[in-house]
Amino acid sequence: MSTNPQGTPGAPMISVRDLHVTFSGGGKTIRAVNGVSLDVGAGEAVALIGESGSGKSVTLRALMRLHPPRRTRMAGQIRVDGAEVMALDQRALARLRGGTMAMVFQEPLLALDPVYTVGQQIVECIRTHDKVSAAEARSRALQALESVRIPSPERRMAAYPHELSGGMRQRAMIALALSARPRILLADEPTTALDATVQIQVLILLRELQRELGLSIVFVTHDIGAAVEIADRVAVMYGGRIVEEGPIRTLLRAARHPYTIALLQSRQHGMDRGQRLQAIGGAPPDLAALPPGCTFAPRCPHARPQCLAEVPQAVTVGTGHRVSCVLAAEPAVATAA
Repeated sequence: MSTNPQGTPGAPMISVRDLHVTFSGGGKTIRAVNGVSLDVGAGEAVALIGESGSGKSVTLRALMRLHPPRRTRMAGQIRVDGAEVMALDQRALARLRGGTMAMVFQEPLLALDPVYTVGQQIVECIRTHDKVSAAEARSRALQALESVRIPSPERRMAAYPHELSGGMRQRAMIALALSARPRILLADEPTTALDATVQIQVLILLRELQRELGLSIVFVTHDIGAAVEIADRVAVMYGGRIVEEGPIRTLLRAARHPYTIALLQSRQHGMDRGQRLQAIGGAPPDLAALPPGCTFAPRCPHARPQCLAEVPQAVTVGTGHRVSCVLAAEPAVATAA
């Protein structure tokens, strides 16, 4: 598997161009991802945010080609550490998964094998990707559990997934993902099933590990608060497209797409007790029958006839800040704060 030369200036760890993912079944074609382009630099954390059904998780799993091939059609280009993912055979793809790029899933109890101990699963992952002895693999597995701040790691090595708490299982899942020393970590809403206190602990842990190990992270979430804790940059998705992208601070202070602004205004942060939340009117689009123009136009208070007729092109409105909206060239349509 080819890789980028070390030290190549500006070479992204992940480069996605015009990615389309469609699913077929039941007489329908679901257009889940529609022309996504995204770069993730070395050591950078990027969050994909949006409502359920916006295409975030589908995009994430497409990076590792995890979708069932029989009913999935993918088009576009995905380059990971210099490798053309679409062109990889199964053996090369197996090396990529876990070795170069690993994933942390939303529900570790389903992702971890219930009939093997946590230690056995981590050891197996290490020995699959690195030809080391069982003793060395066990030592590295123990180090992996220690690195995610699991107390009594020796005891946890012998535990089965169901014997751990939700927070401990998620830490074990992170340890498993990082055990083969990948350079890229994909996280699919890893804190959704956890209570608020454990959520923040896991987010802080991921950020610390990212900085310590120099990881590139793609973090999927519907929670802007989680994105703030972990991301350097945010890509907002709606209807299978990225509608706005930029540094996290820029989007918090100067969001330009009406959907991003609506997301920010619907959060609880900064609100007084008893104040009514601002919900986004309408419903997300039917991915089996997408409208011809901007997918957010039917819900957008600023929609124009042009919005209903054509898909808006991305416009650069600031350093690293791109917006796909016909209003992008005009003054901000609302205040995001």
